Amino acid sequence: MDARDADFKKELDATLQTRRELGEEYESALVDSFLEKVDQRIDGAVERRVRRQFAEHRMTAARDSRSPRPVDSFGERFGFGIVSLVLAIPLSAIGGGVGHLPGLLVTWAGVVGVNVVQVARTNPGLFGRRHGTGKDDAWED
Repeated sequence: MDARDADFKKELDATLQTRRELGEEYESALVDSFLEKVDQRIDGAVERRVRRQFAEHRMTAARDSRSPRPVDSFGERFGFGIVSLVLAIPLSAIGGGVGHLPGLLVTWAGVVGVNVVQVARTNPGLFGRRHGTGKDDAWED
């Protein structure tokens, strides 16, 4: 039992004791007084609950209003393309020098594969849209 419940119980006991001492002619006034205190306590609890829910709603709205960082920014795509081409030059030299034409083809297949994965990551709907969540669901082009 918290302090407010203990105070409330004391108030009820005091009201009942007063009714015994003063008699039935004051019963209506005593009940009205006690009910007014009950109303005030309920109003206070409702007000606290409404304020808390309003604050939670405002926090949720503030969190939702923040826009996430775009996944597919021009700088990210441009940088990835530049790095890919820069690394493709020495990899082509190594692949062509060691494996000749097949080595060069494997090297460029890897460069193209990495770039396709990057495009698929930054543009999820580009290669088709998945329906449902089950493992047997179909892909749509």
